[in-house]
Amino acid sequence: MKIFTSCRDAIDVCIENKSFALAHLYSDEKPMNMHIHNSYELYFSISGGRQFLIDNRFYSIQPGDLFFINQYESHHLTQIDSQIHERIVFSIYPDYLKALSSPATDLDYCFSCRPANVGHKISLSEEEQKRFLYYVHKLSSIQGFGADLLEKAVFLELMVYLNHCFSRYAGQETSITEPEKQEVHHAQVDQILAYIHQNIGQPLALETLAGHFFLSPSYLCRIFKSATGTTINKYITAKRIALAKSLLMEGHTVNETADLCGFNDYSNFLKAFTKAVGISPKKYARFT
Repeated sequence: MKIFTSCRDAIDVCIENKSFALAHLYSDEKPMNMHIHNSYELYFSISGGRQFLIDNRFYSIQPGDLFFINQYESHHLTQIDSQIHERIVFSIYPDYLKALSSPATDLDYCFSCRPANVGHKISLSEEEQKRFLYYVHKLSSIQGFGADLLEKAVFLELMVYLNHCFSRYAGQETSITEPEKQEVHHAQVDQILAYIHQNIGQPLALETLAGHFFLSPSYLCRIFKSATGTTINKYITAKRIALAKSLLMEGHTVNETADLCGFNDYSNFLKAFTKAVGISPKKYARFT
């Protein structure tokens, strides 16, 4: 199986083949900006540490941490505290994983059935890390006759194992602890993120946000960029595009979608959606 050295390439192949793809990454690949895509993502940290923003939640990253990221969840690597950050990233097409499931075994559980008290992160034990890397190595060594079936079999076994791991952690509080929050999480930014999520369909001008939180626009921009690694406008656009994808898949018209997502006019929606997704909203609705 080909192991990609670019997360973007792995995502593209995953979506094109409607299956899964695997990337082994180091610090030499520039981290992607705030992004949203149609695939699930498994993110495993091997070495180094960073800060992760997934939707409106901040996480520190340590070796052995495994993140389960659902489709349409915005995520972004922010602060770097190590020269080398080695990681394994699986991109998984949701329908492929669901097709592998059975009435008795829902492999989608670790992505779509997250309990309220469980965040995106679990910290694997040393033995669990070895097991995870065993499957990665096994996938990377498959080639020749029957490779497609063997890849599918190994991936299926991996997902059964990870759902077992996730289930064990689901009874624990796996989100970041209070001391970690104090290090990586600015309280004001948390409130701003929550407000954006609750009002994503409404006008969200910078001046309006600043006035709502009694902050100057320049200060608000500064603390938001410092905490999230992206600008407020880029973040709002990413969230609106994610909502637009979901609405189009549910059968809403393009004009309805533009209104419900808070775009002030159709041309702005068309331009933003096409730039982010690669095709127009009308074509996207037709192919989903």
